[in-house]
Amino acid sequence: MRPPAFVAKLRDVVGLYLDPPKRAVVFSVDEKRQIQALDRSQPGLPLKKGRAGTFTHDYKRHGTTTLFAALDVATGRIQHACLPRHRRDEFLRFMTRLERRVPKGLGLHVILDNYATHKTPEVAQWLRRHPRVHFHFTPTSASWLNLVERFFSELTTRQLRRLAVTSVAQLEAAIHGYVAHRNADPRPFTWTASVHSILAKVRRANKTLASLH
Repeated sequence: MRPPAFVAKLRDVVGLYLDPPKRAVVFSVDEKRQIQALDRSQPGLPLKKGRAGTFTHDYKRHGTTTLFAALDVATGRIQHACLPRHRRDEFLRFMTRLERRVPKGLGLHVILDNYATHKTPEVAQWLRRHPRVHFHFTPTSASWLNLVERFFSELTTRQLRRLAVTSVAQLEAAIHGYVAHRNADPRPFTWTASVHSILAKVRRANKTLASLH
């Protein structure tokens, strides 16, 4: 049995996906932390007929960056920034820029996980100064509810996994390039699961786990 707080947050987030509010923009926001600028010590073998491409697992490390990303749930467009750290200050800098880019007269509903940076007193003060911005937190241990995670997975698979760079600047340029390419033909990630179907899956999973003990 899931606690009431889990169900309430689940209903809140899924409701934004399936029945978004009028005169508002819904964003799915998160950070992909500590992305490493990696240079492979040896080049991989290219993809050939009958053989998958290969790449070495021996790396030289050249620093890290943190990707802040906001997925516009309706359009699929990505707002992003690469910053050296992922503290409260960087989060608020990103949110301030995001808020300024949304036309006046529209509300902002922002889906976030429960990372401590998103819940500091300074963030609460920022929200009071920006009353059109509303935060909606996913249930604990349910970051899979945040659609921007699908973008991070796509970025990793299609760009970062085989990328070889010798500096953070090159890494960030590759990320900027990928986002620009995606935004040229944006495609939203469609959410279809209802609250009822999610809770039913959770109950089945709990029964399966219980039967193993």
